[in-house]
Amino acid sequence: MEEWVWKKIIDESRGRSIVYRPFMINEPFVDPKMPEIIRYIKQDPTAKVEFNSNGHFSVKTDIKALLEAGIDYVRFSIDGFTEETFKQSGRGGTFDQIVKNIHAFIDERNRQGSECKIEVRMIDLECNRHEQKDYVEYWSQFANSATVTELYEWPWSGQTEPHRKPCPKIRYEMFFMVDGQATICCWDAFGKSLIGDVKLNTVEEIWLGETNQRYREYLNKGERDNIVLCSRCDAYKKFDFSNWEGY
Repeated sequence: MEEWVWKKIIDESRGRSIVYRPFMINEPFVDPKMPEIIRYIKQDPTAKVEFNSNGHFSVKTDIKALLEAGIDYVRFSIDGFTEETFKQSGRGGTFDQIVKNIHAFIDERNRQGSECKIEVRMIDLECNRHEQKDYVEYWSQFANSATVTELYEWPWSGQTEPHRKPCPKIRYEMFFMVDGQATICCWDAFGKSLIGDVKLNTVEEIWLGETNQRYREYLNKGERDNIVLCSRCDAYKKFDFSNWEGY
């Protein structure tokens, strides 16, 4: 993303207690500009910065600079407790190196006395269920939390029926692609549900815009099949929507 674009997004949303996640579906820590981006975000004392990482760092990843810049929360995903299981999970990277990277990040966090919260999590898969207990016990010794989380079906990865539930994402979040176009979901890698362009409009104009409001109304009612991207997504299928306003 061009520098003026990411700075525009941040500048137009300052002072609102925003949680920024400066990535979409990519590995954020391979971007050498990330410490600069975090420092710019943290000029706003109300802002928080979160990352999801697979722990597969670049050789240029500067853990020290990232933590000094002010990261608030990191979720590391590693879907196995052993190398054999990790390979079966299908997630790329070298198991031993990823484990070393995560430990290095935790160690540097501790050395700095940073308040960054670290979660290590595993997606619940048939191949790793036999070692989930050991996984949680091991990583709980080092991270703030260790969890096992449910696998979402990626939108349009074979599903044939719509999943008619609301979605919290559109109520609380907005996402920007590298070209400045805004979308309703971090999984919208192919621009199926665009709601604006921050190069042409302000962040607030997009958030309050007609397209986003219409999509939000559909999802508040669980009408996912009215939105192409959402019509083949099962995210939040076990979420309790009994008190969801408008549903």
